[in-house]
Parts: sequence; C-alpha cells; structure tokens
Amino acid sequence: MGTQHAHPNPDAHGHDDHGGSHGSMREYVVGFLLSVVLTAIPFWLVMTGAIPDKQTTALVIMAFAIVQIVVHMIYFLHMNTKSENGWTVMALIFTIVIVVIALSGSLWVMYHLNHNMMPMSHDMDMRQVP
Repeated sequence: MGTQHAHPNPDAHGHDDHGGSHGSMREYVVGFLLSVVLTAIPFWLVMTGAIPDKQTTALVIMAFAIVQIVVHMIYFLHMNTKSENGWTVMALIFTIVIVVIALSGSLWVMYHLNHNMMPMSHDMDMRQVP
C-alpha cells in the first residue's frame, strides 16, 4: 500500500496547497517597504503643506489609504483571485465599499460639525455685553 495524501496535489514539501499561497520573505519585505512609503508620503504632505488646498490633501491621503489597504491584503493576507475560489475578491470589494462608506461618512460629519459649530463673527458681536 502506498502513501496517501489528504489532497491530491501536495507541493514539493508535502504541504497541501488549496490555491492560497504563503508569502516568502521577499514578499513580506516588499509589502513592508510599500507600507512604509505609503505611510511616509501622506505624513510628508501634511507636515510640509506641499498641497495648499486641504480638501485636495484629504483626497490624496484617502487615495494612499486605499492603496495601502490593497497592499496589505495582497502582501500580508495573500488575497488573490485564485485562492479560495475567488471569495477573496469578494472580500476585497466588500472591504473597499466599507472603507469608502466609513471615510466619506466621517469626512461628511466632520465637515458639517465644523461648518455648523463655528460661531460667525456677527454672532460674536451680539454676545458681548455693552
């Protein structure tokens, strides 16, 4: 009787491969370096005021955040179209939708709080006691 494997296609080391991959040291280093760069650039943009418009800066930072989420999902969570019969693509789409809802909702709330809570200059004149 021969040796039987739990999965018909084990890899060269005898491990079962169900379409997912485990990262190599090189992949982890690339993911880490991309994460550092994708964190440092928005930090630099804010600290130096490289973009004078605050709304544009916020949009650029949100774009970097979305790219960083994708980098983490690919390099650290090893999500691709081949693993788990494509369910990871659905997880990616779901994550992007949730992040867009959370970020846009947070920015909307902060904008309206800032707009509605800041006293106007004529309100300040009316509050002073003669």
